[in-house]
Amino acid sequence: MTADIAKRAEKLRAEIEQHNYQYYELDQPLIPDAEYDRLFRELQALEAQHPELRRPDSPTLRVGGRALDAFASVRHAVPMLSIKTETDIGDEGAISFDARVRRELKLPEDAPPVEYGCELKFDGLAINLRYAHGVLVRAATRGDGETGEDVTQNVRTIHLIPLRLNDCDAEVLEVRGEVYMSRRDFERYNEKQREHGLPTLVNPRNGAAGSIRQLDPALAAKRPLSFFAYGLGEVRGWPLPATHSAVLDALRQMGVPVNEERAVVQGAAGLVEFHRRIAEQRDSLAFDIDGVVYKVNSLALQERLGFVTREPRWAVAHKFPAEEQLTVVRDIEIQVGRTGKLTPVAKLEPVFVGGTTVSNATLHNEDETRRKDVRIGDTVIVRRAGDVIPEVVGVVPDRRPPDAGEPFDLYRRLEGKCPVCGSAIVREEGEADWRCTGGLFCPAQRMQALLHFASRRAMDIEGLGDKLVEQLVEKQIVLTPADLYFVSSPVLANLARMGEKSANNLLQAIEHSKQTTLPRFIYALGIRNVGEATAKDLARHFGSLDKLMAADAARLQQVPDVGPVVAQSIVAFFGESHNREVIEELRDKHGVHWDEHDGDAVAVLPLNGKTFVLTGTLPNMSRDEARAKLEALGAKVAGSVSKKTDCVVAGAEAGSKLDKARELNVPVWDEQQLVDLLRTHEQNQG
Repeated sequence: MTADIAKRAEKLRAEIEQHNYQYYELDQPLIPDAEYDRLFRELQALEAQHPELRRPDSPTLRVGGRALDAFASVRHAVPMLSIKTETDIGDEGAISFDARVRRELKLPEDAPPVEYGCELKFDGLAINLRYAHGVLVRAATRGDGETGEDVTQNVRTIHLIPLRLNDCDAEVLEVRGEVYMSRRDFERYNEKQREHGLPTLVNPRNGAAGSIRQLDPALAAKRPLSFFAYGLGEVRGWPLPATHSAVLDALRQMGVPVNEERAVVQGAAGLVEFHRRIAEQRDSLAFDIDGVVYKVNSLALQERLGFVTREPRWAVAHKFPAEEQLTVVRDIEIQVGRTGKLTPVAKLEPVFVGGTTVSNATLHNEDETRRKDVRIGDTVIVRRAGDVIPEVVGVVPDRRPPDAGEPFDLYRRLEGKCPVCGSAIVREEGEADWRCTGGLFCPAQRMQALLHFASRRAMDIEGLGDKLVEQLVEKQIVLTPADLYFVSSPVLANLARMGEKSANNLLQAIEHSKQTTLPRFIYALGIRNVGEATAKDLARHFGSLDKLMAADAARLQQVPDVGPVVAQSIVAFFGESHNREVIEELRDKHGVHWDEHDGDAVAVLPLNGKTFVLTGTLPNMSRDEARAKLEALGAKVAGSVSKKTDCVVAGAEAGSKLDKARELNVPVWDEQQLVDLLRTHEQNQG
């Protein structure tokens, strides 16, 4: 092995860890995912070819190692003890703790207030990270406080946990903290699991604990986990600061994640204020907490105070109201969302949870309801955390009554019809959700349908925004998109924030929208899975709306990029009589029109069958303008470069698409070459 290879490996390690920091800690990635993957694969290859290059702090360890049969036991050099919990969740809990500390320290009444470090009580899994000369060598769970489990392989997959500390060569430095899962990551993970029909996590805390205790590190690596430090275990060869808050500051400097929502306060009044402030912010935090923690800030005073029955006298947890409670399911109703998604909702015996009274909780979809086997009459665990919609996370089987309802069947319960508009409901292949097909007609979808219909890339009705549509729907002035063409100036002028001038401007925009194009009209209908590009493909292939509406699934799949799922969506949409009635009203009563052509005639267009990609900033025309000109010549304008791409038109700051084009030897044009093509076509037309 040459010195150059070793240097390259070292450079790659440093570069990858810097990108990890930018991505996972700052949420500001510097390079595309593809470039990060290239660097990562290069380091993996070097370490595979030269095993002597492998180091315990290599970022390649974050993908997980071999699966384990069981976790090895780890005896903690310094016990991981729990702290006392104040039972009074009001101000008195903080006041009582301060009084106990002053009493134990034998402070006179006129002595200055005690200084405390205040921090959040994270709802996750406690972990001890052991660093030797700055390198992570072992991670262990709390266990019984004396002995935990070795979970090093799994903890290494957590990108926020540094494999090497910055500027620390202590013989031993044990960092203690909490592994947790943020609310956003929890919801994203569960949503992805639902889409694939896989089991979901009960709550973020169980998600964190279950991930760390996975025997297969590769599975743990797929779970989105985070970490915050809150203290130390064994320390050898590192001078301790004077205060707990300074310890956390020092850990932060070493690259260890430390939550910044902490404070140093004076006396009981400071504790009360911190508890109240965090209680107000609790719902807006990115992660779950179940309280706050107070610690005497001075390490010397902590030593004086010591422990009692294995709990430190110098610390206490001051909790908030519980976020999970038991209650009974009285009924299961089906709600229709703005996009037609049908969601089962448990109607509950009202219960106080997460600081509010909850009487409804989402069951997400039919598969999730069946997996949890939630039935009417069941006693269930209800969770409400932050801004997350209350949900049923599980059933208590032992409390199921003999007359509990049957296993949940959404289609049978609704007899195959939308509970709001009576349109047919469908469930696409591979989808978790049932949906209403009455997109243009269904009152539940009314606002979403109108906003989409009027959007810039659809019918382009300028001035028809959220607030105005909300008023039109609430006052039942507009029930379907066709009703927009009935609205009068006096009616609009009387709406909030309108007036005669705004009303007339909007009516002009509505009138102008009557002359459109077939692709725009198809896109405006809001057919599920039919985006702007697919709408253009459909218009190009069929040439007329009537031919499109008459097409069956097999005929539709002859259109480029239209597969079984898209075809099913189109057939279901046009198969609903309510939608056809709205379309006919738009065409026949209100004169919405476009130029139609024979679908086979598109073959004469010079760029028919060619795929272009636009990237960067063109000097003299916008991307939308360039796209429109290319599509007018029959080209398909795609969003990414592949082997099927015929040409890339690149402007300034083209980026990764240009790199991909060069890698695949795809021809690259500048704007002038595009202009020359357009000019040639115009001359030929002339």
